[in-house]
Amino acid sequence: MTDELFEEKLEAYCKATFGAEGEFSELRRLSGGASMESWAFAYGGEEFVLRRLPTGLSADDDGLRGVPLSAQADIIELACSAGVTAPQVRGRLKPEHGLGEGFIMAKAEGETLPHKILGNPEFAEAEASLTEQCARELAAIHKVPLASLPASLEYFSPAELIRVQKDKYDEIGGQIPIYEYVFHWLEQNAPDASDKYLVHGDFRMGNLMIAQEGLSAVLDWELARIGDPVQDLAYLCTPSWRFGHYEKAAGGFDSATSFLRAYAAASGAEVDPDRFRFWLIYSTLWWGIACMVMGQIWRSHGDRSLERTVIGRRVSEVEIDLALLFEEILPDNICTPLDWSTPDPEPASGETGYDELLTALGEWNMEQVQPGLQGHDKFQSRVAGNALGIAQRQTEWGPGFRDAANARLAAIGYDHRQLCSGLSEGEIEITGSGVWDHLRLSALERLSIDQPKYAGLKVALNKWRPS
Repeated sequence: MTDELFEEKLEAYCKATFGAEGEFSELRRLSGGASMESWAFAYGGEEFVLRRLPTGLSADDDGLRGVPLSAQADIIELACSAGVTAPQVRGRLKPEHGLGEGFIMAKAEGETLPHKILGNPEFAEAEASLTEQCARELAAIHKVPLASLPASLEYFSPAELIRVQKDKYDEIGGQIPIYEYVFHWLEQNAPDASDKYLVHGDFRMGNLMIAQEGLSAVLDWELARIGDPVQDLAYLCTPSWRFGHYEKAAGGFDSATSFLRAYAAASGAEVDPDRFRFWLIYSTLWWGIACMVMGQIWRSHGDRSLERTVIGRRVSEVEIDLALLFEEILPDNICTPLDWSTPDPEPASGETGYDELLTALGEWNMEQVQPGLQGHDKFQSRVAGNALGIAQRQTEWGPGFRDAANARLAAIGYDHRQLCSGLSEGEIEITGSGVWDHLRLSALERLSIDQPKYAGLKVALNKWRPS
């Protein structure tokens, strides 16, 4: 569907739904949305947001197992009636509208981009209130009666959720040693399956609309399901959702302790620390698998957007996150200092190097292309710059890192495949001689290529380098 046809059909839908006299304007694609498109527009003096599946995808194509869009609209309406601050559903798309699968909501006022909110003096009042507000919203979500929910909502026990993720990982062909170990740990530490509530499934900064006075809407209900409410609490504390404020585990705005205390006050339910740790580790690994799924969707021609491939390289962020989480429970004598740094640049000479070509292309994109772009096009150009940077660093550092990794493996007596298999089956302990060092060093090497500005990398280096 061309943009022109899309706009014409959306305007026709609005005239049929909201009245023929309104004026249609300001259609624009909102930034982000690798698994779901969001479009803002105005009609008849009101502002709206359309949520729909990306062109070329159906509800069953995206490996994230999203809730059907019609069910999402139902859940949002139920949540609103239960006191959750969610946007009002104003319209639902049908096949005859020719706009794909989706629904239209009233546009909430505020900002969703975490880097524009966290630490910004303009949002200081809102940030100070987020702990209590998020706790209240989640408590309200978890009190929505199960009997009122769409029959299509799925329930999986913790053990079943682990198996679903492991099946995805194996199908893609994943071989990441620390992921293998974490799957084994999760299987050994899965809690009982007695708690069944509505969970949002994606409650985090970026999916919350924040006005200057506080939270104005809970967005993005595509991963809602029936499950354990502690999963929602841990998900907000997942390292990837701290957006540069790594020391503030709860969404980048507060400590996990303060947040869990606020939730207990709002819900009347104390949170078991072991259960919270399980879901925190599960949610961290879940994001790593979701990144792999993004890359697999691109690889299988389900959606060839550039953003999916770049997100696919974020698996190394999760390696660092998992290592830092496990060092909270591993013996102190295992977590010894590491002598590691990125290689010094080699003096350039002779013919132009491939890394120089990639550097030049990245500079051209940043200096010549981005200044002339706006909105989603500018976002895409930034994504392209990230991709070029990854390729440049891999060209420059990758061969040396690969040789170092092979030397470490030879020293501990395994090859990469053997290490993965042994960690997955519980036959190799990460406390074994040299194993934990290899996992940490591999994570440092991969992340320094993929995302050197990731906040977790700085935290890991400060923790692991000799003092």
